[in-house]
Amino acid sequence: MCADDATCGTPTWIGKGLTCVCFKRKGTYERICINLTPQQAKRLRRLKHRMKVYFDASRPDHQEALRALWAATYPDQELHGLISDQWKEMGWQGKDPSTDFRGAGFISLENLLFFAKTFSTSFQRLLRKQGGKRADWEYPFAVAGVNITFMLMQMLDLEATKPRTFVRSVFLQMLSDNEWAFDLLYCVAFVVMDKQWLERNATYMEFNDVLKSTRAQLERELLMDDVLQIEEMPSYSLLS
Repeated sequence: MCADDATCGTPTWIGKGLTCVCFKRKGTYERICINLTPQQAKRLRRLKHRMKVYFDASRPDHQEALRALWAATYPDQELHGLISDQWKEMGWQGKDPSTDFRGAGFISLENLLFFAKTFSTSFQRLLRKQGGKRADWEYPFAVAGVNITFMLMQMLDLEATKPRTFVRSVFLQMLSDNEWAFDLLYCVAFVVMDKQWLERNATYMEFNDVLKSTRAQLERELLMDDVLQIEEMPSYSLLS
């Protein structure tokens, strides 16, 4: 139990001048501090820096990341160029994928590459729209991935100087334990989005609604009593 009951309560306490709040998990009260630990501060700075990097088609490292994404996605298919109609096959809007990164920046490419390398089976299943009854007008895979990155950036509110959401504080705890927490959460978000897409029999015009419900489910799972890291989220089991 907290030493000071006045600091304990629901997420509504966040943003009211308190340095810490408490919430009940696994039968005990756990303190979430607004004042970050050195580890949290270091990893948050790194993540915020990643979020500020725009995709620059003239940078060799960004070009190489695009080539790496292609190689991880289509290992047996040669890429003809960084500007090519081949990219449409992955779900980019045109033959130059660099134009689709404007909303979320370079980190959205990093997220896709992390997904492709870490959970290749799930990545390929979603890419190829395998499983379930699919709509005639499906969501474009790669562009959906960019939108998921942007949604997570908004949901976690990491640019705020003070926490405005309880989900943000919980995520920072997870980030202190695993510097790849954001990338893992991205992978969970993608499979949750696809699952909800199928359950709704959604079409492309409903993509934003599906993304909103995906965000709501992620927020619920992050605040569950027994979820102390991304791997403990119920929907993490959807990944393979």
